[in-house]
Amino acid sequence: MESSDDHPVHASLSRRVVQSATRGDRAALREIYEATSDRVFRLMVRMVGQQDADDLTQQTFVRAFTKLDQFSGESKFETWLYRLATNEALQHLRREKHRRTKELVVEPTVRHADHVDQDERAAMVRTALDQLDSELRAIFTLKEESGLSYQEIAATLGIPEGTVGSRLNRARRELRKLINGS
Repeated sequence: MESSDDHPVHASLSRRVVQSATRGDRAALREIYEATSDRVFRLMVRMVGQQDADDLTQQTFVRAFTKLDQFSGESKFETWLYRLATNEALQHLRREKHRRTKELVVEPTVRHADHVDQDERAAMVRTALDQLDSELRAIFTLKEESGLSYQEIAATLGIPEGTVGSRLNRARRELRKLINGS
């Protein structure tokens, strides 16, 4: 994968690759998919659960590839793609009438000797995330799981940067309350 800038978390796709894909270059489309599909899938798992993540990831790429000519290049390509993915997830969540228990893949940052305690914490976090409003869950997931900056989240969701900060704080407060109240 070629990188147009040195980004510490994720290498950004080059402008050349995106332009080639816009012209229908199958190798460039494949390169975009291979470079970004894992991150889009992880975002989907965290937003809608394991069961629907595959379908929504594929749906995101179908939509992205059919709308490539609408990518203006004003932001990073990944930011534009995350916006499409987040919108797909939010639309899916709105269509859902009842919430199912969603599987959240929790990667522990610290190894605990007591795996039962760790499993209980993961279940509490999963349950709390499921109870968050979908907009707050999207912001929390984009920040904490995907590592996007406030500016990238604002561009992804089409909201002001200040709103990202206030909603992220609200999401954290509500999560803390849900976890401590469990």
